[in-house]
Amino acid sequence: MVDMSTDSGTASSPAPKHVPVMLQRCVDALAPAISAPGAVVVDATLGLGGHSEALLTQFPEVRLVAVDRDPAALKLSAERLAPFGDRATLVHAVYDEIPEVLADLGIPKVQGILFDLGVSSMQLDEAERGFAYAQDAPLDMRMDQTRGLSAAEVLNTYSHGDLARILKVYGEERFAGKIASVIVRERAKEPFSNSARLVELVRNAIPAATRRTGGNPAKRTFQALRIEVNGELEVLDRAIPGALDSLAVGGRIVVMSYQSLEDRLVKQYFAAGATNTAPPGLPVIPEEHQPWLKLLTRGAELATEGEIEENRRAAPVRLRVAERIRDRSTRG
Repeated sequence: MVDMSTDSGTASSPAPKHVPVMLQRCVDALAPAISAPGAVVVDATLGLGGHSEALLTQFPEVRLVAVDRDPAALKLSAERLAPFGDRATLVHAVYDEIPEVLADLGIPKVQGILFDLGVSSMQLDEAERGFAYAQDAPLDMRMDQTRGLSAAEVLNTYSHGDLARILKVYGEERFAGKIASVIVRERAKEPFSNSARLVELVRNAIPAATRRTGGNPAKRTFQALRIEVNGELEVLDRAIPGALDSLAVGGRIVVMSYQSLEDRLVKQYFAAGATNTAPPGLPVIPEEHQPWLKLLTRGAELATEGEIEENRRAAPVRLRVAERIRDRSTRG
């Protein structure tokens, strides 16, 4: 974990402005928890810094701690958030490291946490990162390009069984076995390096009738590879409990998920915290069995037409909000 202050190491060109997904709804959801002086809010997925900038602007006394695993995103956001001085602390870390980041900063609890999961706008828009199947580019897909296996290395080294597993589980791909077979066959002729070849192979592996609906047939394969390369679900499985433990009583957490696997995990953790765990039939519920989370959204909320018009990437978003209503120190 490396702390990147907002007044050093800035980018050579201005950070591009973009409309963050469901911006005002996220700000409004956090507002009751972070309006008081001394409040700390964590942006767990800094990206280009749009949500962070809005939080710092609309709440002049809030302190921001923002993390991102992508050094390029941190560099751009450092310039964008530089006007806020020491109110903003940017840290190179993955969001499952939030408890350690806060401990290093001497912050015991925070009042707000925001997760905007998935790939950032910058990562999608920069072809050389290899996230977008619509452009031919090197098959990288690492959110932090300084570590880990690239998507090309996964394609070229994983067994047929492992490839089929990640395509089925992470991509929810019906034809996972068939696509894995094609990948193994074709990599023996020439290792994979660029996205266009993979897109074409996936398209040809899927029956024509299936290709007519559901958008680009490579979408699910690219999602699966990205999740595998970045360990996204494993990280999220650690990150949500860690974030919830970092919330002060009265603090709020907002999570935006872009696919069902992420949303299912978030839903499970939120539901567990909002559930009475006492044996049935007790006349009085002991405190340690009472819910410690309150769900502030009924199920997962979707973007409005207006929010999708502002940013088309809001279309698949599922948003959940919860509030911590008591301490868990007495739970059995």
